[in-house]
Amino acid sequence: MRISEITREIAAAVERAAAMVEGPLFLAGHSAGGHLVTRMISAMSPLPDDVRARISHTVSISGVHDLRPLMKAAMNTELRIDEAEARVESPALLEPMQNARVTCWVGSAERPEFVRQNALLANIWTGLGAKTCIIEEPGRHHFDVIDGLADPDHPLTRTLLSP
Repeated sequence: MRISEITREIAAAVERAAAMVEGPLFLAGHSAGGHLVTRMISAMSPLPDDVRARISHTVSISGVHDLRPLMKAAMNTELRIDEAEARVESPALLEPMQNARVTCWVGSAERPEFVRQNALLANIWTGLGAKTCIIEEPGRHHFDVIDGLADPDHPLTRTLLSP
């Protein structure tokens, strides 16, 4: 399955979930999920306008925002990302939707590429008008940085749900 197909599937899932609840929507995703939730708030989002208008805040946790480096990774034999798809599906290469609000959250003990990608999106999208925030959680790494979502009082959860 291509990244573009996964993007469309996530959009369908967000649209279906949005139909089940009223009020603002809060999106969070980790790693590839961080890429996908951020892709939902890009100007080229596959979401319908009424759903996009309800997205209050997005938190990309250790998100992969520029897919081009993956083209050189061994895993690309499975992903099959090419230059055209990387350019269309990389949030860092796209403009944010109007009124986008995104927090780029990463553990300070992450691999350097995740820290770089975290800062990359926030820096680019800030210049394009999005409201962005960068947080490096001390001592966290790729596999425990999401643990805060299990605690309603953790800064990660409070950040996600902040108005």
